[in-house]
Amino acid sequence: MTQPEKIRCDACPVMCYIAPGQTGACDRYANDAGRIIRTDPVVFLSKTLAGGGRVVPFAARDWDGDPFPDDAQITGIGSGTTYPDYKPAPFIIASEVDGAEMVTVVTEAIFSYCGVKVKIDTDRFLGPEGATVRAGEEAIGHVTTAEYGSQMLSLGGVHHLTGGEKSEGRVTCAALLALCNGEAVELVIDQGSAVTVQAGRAPIVDGRVENRMRVGCGSATIGMFADQWQGLVDEVVVVDDHITGVVSEHQAGKVLGWADTGIKILGRRSTPGRYFRVSEPGLGWGGTQVSDPLEILGPWNAKKGARAGLRLLMVSTTGEEFAYYELDEALTPQSKPIPDALMPSVKLIDENCEPSLCSVLFMGGAGGSLRAGVTQNPVRLTRSVQARQTRLTSGGAECYVWPGGGITFMVDVLRLPAGAFGYVPTPALVAPLEFTLSRAEYLALGGHAGAIKSLAEMMRDGGEYPTEAKLVPHTGGLG
Repeated sequence: MTQPEKIRCDACPVMCYIAPGQTGACDRYANDAGRIIRTDPVVFLSKTLAGGGRVVPFAARDWDGDPFPDDAQITGIGSGTTYPDYKPAPFIIASEVDGAEMVTVVTEAIFSYCGVKVKIDTDRFLGPEGATVRAGEEAIGHVTTAEYGSQMLSLGGVHHLTGGEKSEGRVTCAALLALCNGEAVELVIDQGSAVTVQAGRAPIVDGRVENRMRVGCGSATIGMFADQWQGLVDEVVVVDDHITGVVSEHQAGKVLGWADTGIKILGRRSTPGRYFRVSEPGLGWGGTQVSDPLEILGPWNAKKGARAGLRLLMVSTTGEEFAYYELDEALTPQSKPIPDALMPSVKLIDENCEPSLCSVLFMGGAGGSLRAGVTQNPVRLTRSVQARQTRLTSGGAECYVWPGGGITFMVDVLRLPAGAFGYVPTPALVAPLEFTLSRAEYLALGGHAGAIKSLAEMMRDGGEYPTEAKLVPHTGGLG
């Protein structure tokens, strides 16, 4: 009995043999009656449609064939890939914009050289700089430098995708794909915390949902709100892992005429009213290990203004933690109920804190041979992108292109339509790219002139992914 014949798909380096009616290992290409076709529709964007720019998928089951709006823009989502890259990109579309002849080249690029940069808005200590970040048991990245009110992670990259054991590459690829498609991923940081990350959502640190990022460091908080406290309290300390602020010593307090209080902070004094290292980083007040803020205070000095009855407010950089004290006859702070008059200032700190969110930026190097799908002289494309003659977008979203050599770009994954990213089991991520430039400049780059189509021609002819469609006996293989 003759076995059904498989077709070899050359859309990625895995080169699956796909049986009739089945998809390859990536679920992106299928054997449809002897042709390799894409399983996802090409996605268009339009800003004029109802919903303020909703996504319009071409060839989706609910598309009724009505003409597309004039401002419809083709994206690389669902377009297919240029692999093996001697071929022109799947779609090279001519258009006219304000009387200018333009060309948009779209592709789904295969990225082994890629990763994500994760910004986590929290004061909580996630782990030491350089610590390994794991998904399950596998290392997929590391903690990088902390920025203002945020902890940063660098995940992925070619060494994790392809430089380790197969399991490390698979887990890294799966984590990157989930993050890029807006899904939640549980991460564990060596010598640090467990954190659940999801683009556009609050991080969950050691099982606790973070609510807000700090309004600023302790010094900045003093500078912003010193006048709110004047006359209501004698001393304010804003506890912070990075820079703890003391209003009586701070320049903001001095300008307001704040009297000395004889306070002593157990930390490394920087400039007046600013202290470093009052505690090690942690999950307590202001990202410190402090649970009792009095831990950071030394003996009060009567010769420098300390006195019985002196009023002290201690507060964190988010306003989530606060406490009020008065000095007794022995100049020891005694906890008291916070006066009603002080609560608005604490709430003002809280009000000025933005919601705590996770941001995920995909970062890739659009180099190698994928550029050959755009032009027969790839370095000209690189130079054109760097010179901003060619506009680079990803799924219609604006990209930041790094200066220097190559086409290294970043894009906020939330600016792309849902499900815009895919993968191939090499392992590598697949991301949509669009290169838009004038037709004259495209031809000057050595572009594939014979592959240019109008949008009408594309709509009429379709664009199944070209393949050699090699037929092989049904004897096994991927897919």
